[in-house]
Amino acid sequence: MAKRTPLYLRHAALGAKLVDFGGWDMPLHYGSQLDEHHRVRRAAGLFDVSHMTIVDFAEPAPTRALLRHLLANDVARLYPGKALYTCLLNEAGGIIDDLIVYDRGAIGYRLVLNAATRDKDLAWITPIAERFGAAWRERDDLAMLAAQGPEALARLEPVLGAAMVAAVRALKPFHALEADGLFIARTGYTGEDGVEILPPAATAPELWDRILAAGVAPCGLGARDTLRLEAGMNLYGSDMDETTTPLVSGLGWTVAWEPADRDFVGRAALERQRAAGVPQTFVGLVLEERGVLRGHQSVHADDREIGQITSGTFSPTLTRAIALARVEAGVGVRCQVDIRGKRLPARVVKPPFVRHGRVLIE
Repeated sequence: MAKRTPLYLRHAALGAKLVDFGGWDMPLHYGSQLDEHHRVRRAAGLFDVSHMTIVDFAEPAPTRALLRHLLANDVARLYPGKALYTCLLNEAGGIIDDLIVYDRGAIGYRLVLNAATRDKDLAWITPIAERFGAAWRERDDLAMLAAQGPEALARLEPVLGAAMVAAVRALKPFHALEADGLFIARTGYTGEDGVEILPPAATAPELWDRILAAGVAPCGLGARDTLRLEAGMNLYGSDMDETTTPLVSGLGWTVAWEPADRDFVGRAALERQRAAGVPQTFVGLVLEERGVLRGHQSVHADDREIGQITSGTFSPTLTRAIALARVEAGVGVRCQVDIRGKRLPARVVKPPFVRHGRVLIE
C-alpha cells in the first residue's frame, strides 16, 4: 500500500487525480495541470511536498565534520539560517541524491532529501554518521508545503500575519527562519518567488485550508514538473543518477573544490574526470517544429548521435517543446532530435528557459 501524506484526505476531497509517486499517493493535478502551471507563474499555487524526507542532525560540531565529508558542496560556507543545494555522491562520483541542507545554528543541521531515494540515502548515510558520532533522526512528524508564485507572500499575510511575512520577505533566497512552531525557507522548485513551510504534521491540514482560503490554488506534481523544467532544475532519476556525476549533469557549480584538502566522498573520481576533460555537457533544447520532446529521445548532429534528452515537455509558458539533454562537449547551436524515427530541428540553449516569470531565451 502506498504511503499517504497528512493532506491525503484534503486532496481526495478536492477531486485530485492521485498517482503513485515514489511509493506515495500524490496529487498529479486538481483538474487542469495547465491552469495550475499558469497560476504559479502569474499568481500563487500551493503544493503538498510532505513526501520529501526530512532528517535532523543534532550536535553541530560532529555533524559539520560529517557533512563536510559526505557532501560535494561545503557546509563550512553556511551560517545559522543559511541553506545550500548539494549532491550526495558515491565513491565513483555518481549522484546518490540531490538535497538541501540548512544550518540551524546551535540546534544542528536539517537535510531535505528526495522521497524516492529515502531508503538508499539513509542506508548510505547511517554508517558514515556513526563513524563521525553524528546523531540524527527522521522527522516524519513534520509536513511540508510549498507556496510558490509572484503573489505567494502577499497571499500568506492573512495566514501567517504581516509581521511574519515581513520577516520572510527580508530573507534572501536559500535562507530560513523558525518562529511560531514553523520552519519557513525561501526555497522552491518552480523558478518563482515563494516559500517552503514545514509545520507539524498534525496541524498541516488546517494550515493547508487557511492558505487555500487566502486565494492560493492547490497544485499537483504535473505542474511542478513543467515549472521546474522551464526553470532548468534537475530531477533526480531523470537528469542525474548514480551513473552520472555533477560535472556532466550541469551541477558542477555545486562542487566545492576549495579547500583542496577537504576529502569529500567522490572527490578523487571528480578530479580525475575534470583532469581528463569532461566528455559531456548539459544543455537546454528548444524544438523548432511541432512535436513533443521526451526523456530518452536521441540527439543528433552531423548525422551522428551526440547525446540524449534527459527531461522533456511542452512548455506552457513558451508554448513550444523544451528539454534538458546530456550531449557531447563542444556541441553547436543546432541539432536534431529523433522523434519516432523522424529527426526534427532543435536549438541548443543555456538553461533556464523561464525564471521569475521572465522568458530567458529568444
